Amino acid sequence: QVQLRDSGGGLVQAGGSLRLSCVASGRSLSVHVMGWFRQAPGKEREFVAGVSSSGGTTYYADSVKGRFTISRDNAKNTIYLQMNSLQPEDTAVYYCARAIFPSRTIPTVGSRYDYWGQGTQVTVSS
Repeated sequence: QVQLRDSGGGLVQAGGSLRLSCVASGRSLSVHVMGWFRQAPGKEREFVAGVSSSGGTTYYADSVKGRFTISRDNAKNTIYLQMNSLQPEDTAVYYCARAIFPSRTIPTVGSRYDYWGQGTQVTVSS
C-alpha cells in the first residue's frame, strides 16, 4: 500500500511562487512515472506535469510550460512542483499521483494513475 502526502500549498499574490511537495510512504516510487494534476472549482481535473522514473524526462501542460518545473528525489521518495509566475487561473487543488507501472510515456489522463495524494490548495490572488 502506498500513501502520498501533498503539501506546500497556500495563498500567494499573482506573480509569486510556491513549491509543492509529495512524499510517499509504504513503497518506493523510483520505478514509477509521477504526475501532478489540479482541479479548480466547477472544472474537471487536469494534468499539469509529469516526470519519468529517473527524472530525466518531463512533460507539461501548455498552460504551465515555462512557469512550472517538476522534479523528483528518489532517495527521499519525494516529488516536487516548483510554480513560478503564478496567476489567478492557477488557483486549484493540486494532487500528486503515481502512474500505473509500467509507463513507457508520461500519461496525461487520470485513469492511468493508481495512487493519489489528498491534495493541497493553491490560491492566487490578483
